[in-house]
Amino acid sequence: MSNTNQWNADKYKKHADFVSNLAFPVIELLNPQANEKILDLGCGDGTLAVEIEKFNAKVIAVDLSESMVQKTKEKGIDTFVMSATDLTFENEFDAIFSNAVLHWVKEDAIAIKKISKSLKANGRFIAEFGGYGNIKFLTDAIEEVFNKYQEFGNFNNPWNFPKDNDYKQLLENNGFKVEYIELIPRPTKIDDISNWLDIFANGIISHLTNEQQVQFKQEVREILKPKIYSEKDGWVADYVRLRLKAYKTV
Repeated sequence: MSNTNQWNADKYKKHADFVSNLAFPVIELLNPQANEKILDLGCGDGTLAVEIEKFNAKVIAVDLSESMVQKTKEKGIDTFVMSATDLTFENEFDAIFSNAVLHWVKEDAIAIKKISKSLKANGRFIAEFGGYGNIKFLTDAIEEVFNKYQEFGNFNNPWNFPKDNDYKQLLENNGFKVEYIELIPRPTKIDDISNWLDIFANGIISHLTNEQQVQFKQEVREILKPKIYSEKDGWVADYVRLRLKAYKTV
């Protein structure tokens, strides 16, 4: 959940609602049961927490962004400002659900240990996030522009897009039995690449002047247009998702 303190909840809802709209297969994988206590890890604006509560489960939600936490609280969900690596729960949840969050977590081993500690015995962990190869066109374009302009400094890539086998090993090393894990190519339509950059690359360019930020976005757009834009489909980002279901065994 790196950089999430810079999220703008209203802008996210307007231009990135595809994140929650495409998550319903992950809720199906979660299969919430009545009276279960479920943690929504990285809840965003609370859209999915509300959906999970429709199954008569009790949802607790956490997010690093105060703006997102406030939006979720307004939906009636018990919500706290907390990161994946700073979870303070112990043997508390029947399940932990996380959508489009864990690719922001570089210290994934710490996060998995915290997730395990938060689950009850035999509790399940269901997640989907960016996996190996996710947004490769976009990250290559961002890196190309940074390399072109020395005054922009280094490109500090905030994302962690693991291979499925590597993440499976990480889970198993921390006491999980992995029932299912898969990399899923999912080309994703976005309304405009500039809006995507405003939301998801904000932390990458926050140190640049306003003029440099405009230049950065224009040049990234020019590089990407022949690769991920067409008159027929508009902008389609090269998303690859890592989806998993695992059980705590220790």
